[in-house]
Amino acid sequence: MRTDFDFTPYRRSTVGFDHLFDLFEKGQRSETTDGYPAFDIVREADDRFRITLAVPGFKPNEIEIVAQQNRLTVTGKPAEDEAKSTYLHRGIARSAFERRFQLADYIEVGSASFADGLLAIELNRVIPEAMKPRKIEIGSGNTETRRIESSKEKTLEAA
Repeated sequence: MRTDFDFTPYRRSTVGFDHLFDLFEKGQRSETTDGYPAFDIVREADDRFRITLAVPGFKPNEIEIVAQQNRLTVTGKPAEDEAKSTYLHRGIARSAFERRFQLADYIEVGSASFADGLLAIELNRVIPEAMKPRKIEIGSGNTETRRIESSKEKTLEAA
């Protein structure tokens, strides 16, 4: 399937329909992207998630994690080989990558850890207090009347 079709000339006369062309272009890009690096997304609890990326051969200082608004971007840039070894076969990919994750509302990046070639990023759902359900106490309709009566009694006693 041909994947190098440019939709730009058609955008000129489509005011307000740019999102449709974005969907077409996104579909094209998804066909051509590779799955590197591989990743898992795990729900650990109702409000806790973990993204694990397989980044063998990378060191923690070669990986950058950026959280901005509702987007998480993980970028890896391998350092130059100091030994300048001659590989007869190189099966462990060490090419530069950028992996983006669209986060839902109220998801915050908690922490990140790196062990055994796996990068684990902890995510937490933090719902603002104003959005959380709260229980409203039901009072009887006579509470205001009692307050008025008790203040009248106090004024009568004072007189």
